[in-house]
Amino acid sequence: MPIGILVDTTKCTGCRGCQVACKQWNLLPGVQTKYSPTLTNPIETNAYTFNHVEFFEIEEAGKLHFVSVHKRCFHCSSPACVSVCPVGALQKLENGAVVWEEGRCIGCRYCQNACPFDIPKFTWYDQEGKSDPWPKIQKCTFCWDRVKDGMIPACAKTCPPDAIEFGERADLIALAHSRISANPTRYNSHIYGEFEAGGTSVVYINAVEPEKLGFPEVEEEFYPEFTHEFLSKIPFEVATLAAVLGGIYAFRVSRTAKNGTAAKH
Repeated sequence: MPIGILVDTTKCTGCRGCQVACKQWNLLPGVQTKYSPTLTNPIETNAYTFNHVEFFEIEEAGKLHFVSVHKRCFHCSSPACVSVCPVGALQKLENGAVVWEEGRCIGCRYCQNACPFDIPKFTWYDQEGKSDPWPKIQKCTFCWDRVKDGMIPACAKTCPPDAIEFGERADLIALAHSRISANPTRYNSHIYGEFEAGGTSVVYINAVEPEKLGFPEVEEEFYPEFTHEFLSKIPFEVATLAAVLGGIYAFRVSRTAKNGTAAKH
């Protein structure tokens, strides 16, 4: 069964424990940040920050209060990023996780442009801040290496108020509906991610409309269907570019193999 995560933003305290746990498990370096008047830091996810907490000022009944929201890759049921990758660097696993293979990525950024949630992030630098001759994209991997060993994702494991819950997607959708039905005055009725982009593995329940928390309005149709329709209209020159990018990847693999052979001798 596909795995999933339910984020209940009414429980989130904004502690950023999910950010810290993610960086620790994935050995991600710190990044330079800028002052944010909304307390969100960093302002958005990046190549070395796979998830973060966004803060929003919400006015209700004449009162202003903060709402904190854990944001990360949605791991779409039918991911547009996977459908446009010309070298198969992005893959969707049987359990629902959308992962990437660094050695295959050629830095074309098609995935970044195709994603309706603006998730894959591009970098020219390695983890030590040095220029990398082979740029790449990076994003949340749903902690596939933890999940395969029977553990839960680091963000869900560390969340003190259990605002991030991990399990089978179908069970989490049922839980979300149950909470909304039991507390209609606490929750907005929209389960974000249940149908967006054809359904996502990460879903949210909130006290207010999703758009007030920065969630984009996304079609319910599978995005690869839009992608394929779009790609069918692209001129031949762009298809040629894809072939060139594939050649670059093949050259890179060949070069790496030769260097490895030379090192052995």
